[in-house]
Amino acid sequence: MTAIFKGKAVLVTGGSRGLGAAIAEAFADRGADVAISYAASADKARAVVQKLKAKGARAIAVRSDQSDLSSATPLIDRVMAEFGRLDILVNNAGIAIQGKRVDDPTLDGEDYNRQWQVNVLGSIANTRAAASKLTDGGRIIFIGSGLGSYVPFPCVADYAGTKWALVGYAKGIARDLGPRNITVNVVQPGIMPTDMAAEVAGELPNLDAILDLHPIRRIATLEEVAATVCFVAGPDAGYINGETINVAGGLGI
Repeated sequence: MTAIFKGKAVLVTGGSRGLGAAIAEAFADRGADVAISYAASADKARAVVQKLKAKGARAIAVRSDQSDLSSATPLIDRVMAEFGRLDILVNNAGIAIQGKRVDDPTLDGEDYNRQWQVNVLGSIANTRAAASKLTDGGRIIFIGSGLGSYVPFPCVADYAGTKWALVGYAKGIARDLGPRNITVNVVQPGIMPTDMAAEVAGELPNLDAILDLHPIRRIATLEEVAATVCFVAGPDAGYINGETINVAGGLGI
């Protein structure tokens, strides 16, 4: 595979498992040095770092709980101290709390509020901390969700709302950072084989019903989504800015 990111430093938040780990590996395969953040899965984070190093990448894992907004600056500072630069920020970390209608009296408002804190305010804190440190010509990529454009079933209002919020924020900072040739985009996957998807599977319509909504009737692979992220971060995507790229098999068309 061509080392298109040789000499580049990447931070993937929430990189200890699932899509985050796949994105980190994809960047390492393409020559990047990679930092990942994690909140609790220290063993998994160490295992990912070992995989990245085996690919020839410099790699670190940094514990950083995205629900604590004060953790953003220390995270970015650690990456800068280790690599001396930051070229690409992938805001991947997030949580999914679903399964309740907004009028359900058993809805746990605190849990749903924490989802906004992690998915939106935590991503914003990381972006603010990184913005002045990013190299000119750098990239910021938010990992959204197909539910950020299209909501075909109930009980996901808050989760979908957090992903829609990221789209608006990304467009705004694409304006702010455009003069430095820093592009800002959102990659919106559909359903993927991740722990997060498995955790909420019982709270959503059954898989067959969801797949019936997709022209390509299967779920996305982690590798497909990770490759899209790498393309958007790569040299051939320098004029793609403020966009939302769906990797969802045609969901919503």
